[in-house]
Amino acid sequence: MRFCLMVTGPAYGTQRSSTAWLFASELIEQLHTITSIFFYCEGVLNASVLNCPSNDEVHLTRYWQKLSKQHGVILNVCISAALRRGVCGQQEAENLHLLSSNLASGFRLSGLGELAEALLNCDRVVQF
Repeated sequence: MRFCLMVTGPAYGTQRSSTAWLFASELIEQLHTITSIFFYCEGVLNASVLNCPSNDEVHLTRYWQKLSKQHGVILNVCISAALRRGVCGQQEAENLHLLSSNLASGFRLSGLGELAEALLNCDRVVQF
């Protein structure tokens, strides 16, 4: 079965992102396909390279990156929501004359069109 996940919770402060990661990991273990993971609203904060949890906490940004790298899962980040929350890629930083970018590697900025396309190509959508 093909799944599309939408993560709307930040990396820290709620359990939505960690639950989404656990769910995604289990889907892969059960041999399902994840066509896309779309980070929206506060979920875009998962894509910041500036996330610095304590040593005894889970580093969700790195967990998402590892999931993407090992299993080819696409990590789409809503560009509008990201820019509103201070997350930007190199190109956006240059265009907006910002000092630097902070989009973590493995994540890619995209629009709602990417989400719409992913929704058309999956069997189930799960929002966290």
